[in-house]
Amino acid sequence: MAHDHGHSHDHDHSHGFGHHHDHTPKLDHLNKAFIWGIVLNSAFVIVEVIVGWIQGSLSLLTDAGHNLSDVASLALALLAFKLTKVSANDKYTYGYKRSTIMVSLFNAIILLVSIGFIVYEAIIRFTHPHPLEGITIAWVAFVGIGINAFTAYLFVQDKDKDINVKGAYLHMAMDAIVSLGVVISGIIIYFTHWYVIDSIVSLIIAVIILAGTWSLLKHSIRLEMDGVPVAIDLTKTKLELMKAKGVVDVHHIHVWALSTTENALTAHIVINPDDMSLFDKIKHDLRHRLEHLDITHCTFEAEFVDEKCQQQDC
Repeated sequence: MAHDHGHSHDHDHSHGFGHHHDHTPKLDHLNKAFIWGIVLNSAFVIVEVIVGWIQGSLSLLTDAGHNLSDVASLALALLAFKLTKVSANDKYTYGYKRSTIMVSLFNAIILLVSIGFIVYEAIIRFTHPHPLEGITIAWVAFVGIGINAFTAYLFVQDKDKDINVKGAYLHMAMDAIVSLGVVISGIIIYFTHWYVIDSIVSLIIAVIILAGTWSLLKHSIRLEMDGVPVAIDLTKTKLELMKAKGVVDVHHIHVWALSTTENALTAHIVINPDDMSLFDKIKHDLRHRLEHLDITHCTFEAEFVDEKCQQQDC
């Protein structure tokens, strides 16, 4: 069963399978979304740093740092998507698809680190609150809400199809919430001069971001460890394979992610010795069934009913 570069589509089987692309995000649309996000957020970071520096506002400078981490994560996700298009070679037989999984893990870590910074800053400001120009802070953050909400909106239609798009969406949606918090604290400070509100709002924001980041981190680690992708039910997959005509049993089944949008499967298919001539037909049927379950790369090994499986972990 030599497959060219581990790809499962034999030439005569590739027809009629276009529909599985529905599950993957449209790249050109995403490309635009990522570039818009990077450009807008970079410009906003520059504005925040200048105003934060002049005003001596820690919350604006912290927010600028956080937005800069967003620009980095968007750039990384875009790079990962570009890398999935690079062809396979002798050293990387799947190409660079897996970089998307590494990036999603890295993005979750960036989010966690930024939460750490927000909490650290907030605690320092609890003990040393300093006067802030409430209205200026509110205005700058108000612009931030617009930019972040718009960028999050660009990712909303694809966020459930790919963990990196979800990461980008989370980064942006969280930032819109962060900016909203800064606006509220700016207004309260302007009217009450109650500077400690700056820290309280920061801590509330940190908790909100942590809640959103946790599942992203868990999913990323799962994919990185070759775990079964969240959207795939192994029992259901096995049952689906068992339905195919000629299949007596299925075992030694492995499902893992090649990238954040593509899944692979290997399995031993037990058949009757008389059906060996039909194995091509059986494989075709199995592939077709797996396409519907969003598994696009598969390798099957035929085994006869009376044969003992050679794999140690069978």
